[in-house]
Amino acid sequence: MNANNSPWQALREWWADPPRTGIRRILTPWQYRHLRFFAGVGIAFGFVAVGLAVTTLVAGGPDGATYGWTTAFMVLAGVSFAFGYWLLSIARSEDARQRPTG
Repeated sequence: MNANNSPWQALREWWADPPRTGIRRILTPWQYRHLRFFAGVGIAFGFVAVGLAVTTLVAGGPDGATYGWTTAFMVLAGVSFAFGYWLLSIARSEDARQRPTG
């Protein structure tokens, strides 16, 4: 089998389009092409997680399980907000990079 025609080589070529640098390579190519959409999804999911945390805190009893689930939902919301913000910052830097100077 020719090493240039291996499935791993094809996957590597697919993953490299569009070209990305650094940690941006963890994003799939389709996700990288639609950064603002996925940022919006992440931020919306963060609001849903905050809503679940508030609902759990209000409707739950005064026990450790309520506070544990509330904490888990708030951590999930924080991660979702951070991921959405990261995607938006990538989109802004890409826009600035493509903007003509002069």
